[in-house]
Amino acid sequence: MDARKRIVVLSGGDSPERDVSLVSGRGVHGALRARGHLVKLAEIGDLDDLVPALRETDVVFSVLHGGSGEDGTVQRLLEVMGIPYVGSDAQSSARAMDKEVAKETFRLMGIPTAESRAFRGGDAAVFLATVHDELNAPWVVKPISAGSTLGVRVARSPEDLAEAFRGCLKAFGDVLVEEYIAGRELTVGILDDAEGVMLLPVIEIRCPEGFFDYEAKYTDGVSEFLVPASLDEKVASSIQDVSLEAHRALGCSGYSRVDLRLAEDGTPYVLEVNTLPGMTPMSDLPRAAAAVGISYEDLVERMLRTALPDEGALS
Repeated sequence: MDARKRIVVLSGGDSPERDVSLVSGRGVHGALRARGHLVKLAEIGDLDDLVPALRETDVVFSVLHGGSGEDGTVQRLLEVMGIPYVGSDAQSSARAMDKEVAKETFRLMGIPTAESRAFRGGDAAVFLATVHDELNAPWVVKPISAGSTLGVRVARSPEDLAEAFRGCLKAFGDVLVEEYIAGRELTVGILDDAEGVMLLPVIEIRCPEGFFDYEAKYTDGVSEFLVPASLDEKVASSIQDVSLEAHRALGCSGYSRVDLRLAEDGTPYVLEVNTLPGMTPMSDLPRAAAAVGISYEDLVERMLRTALPDEGALS
């Protein structure tokens, strides 16, 4: 009888990040197969597909980016079903996915983050007036609960702000508006498991338009990725430390990717923590791992072990 753990890689879902998730899933599935694991790829459409996909499953490796796949919903269901899964637990996933909650947590813990206001319903005109009066322009308008820079726009005038707000509200519902931090776009990958904490090199993303949106993130050749970022060693270390503080403040475990802006005065502002970062060929976590000699397959193997840390290679 085959004693290997039966692993299901969950990908797809019904969030706007579905296409990215499908690519991540195929990559992870291929890596696990190459390592000899007993693994099945489940490309689901929505939560109705979840239970059938998990028949005869011992471990779940989820790359369901965004929506119910990343906001704690799927994690909670897996906990109820008693199926171990990789990465952060349901509560941490929910805190990280809700940008307003995450930012409130950062402020309580003294972690630098941009000033912001959240709209979850009410009088839109009053909200926009408040943003204009209380936050410095330009403004970044984004969904409260979405990733991959989907729906994010920079508004430089009250007219731009109103237009971006209306578009985000229509497409995503709740809206977060924050002050734009002029500076450098950075990201830090974190591996936090039974082997200890490993802070991966700081990556700097340079975009020709100066803003790392969805197209710049997933269109090959649009952006330049510097690994490691050209930073003074002490500055890089401080950025990694702040990233780890944000990861821990939200209660994350296993692994994450922290996105930041390094302001012109040298302050690293945390934008968000991604509990299920992309695993595509263009994704930052595999890119940073490769810079320190961790292959894609090795990274996937280490991520897998976060589901059952006491069982070695899950063989």
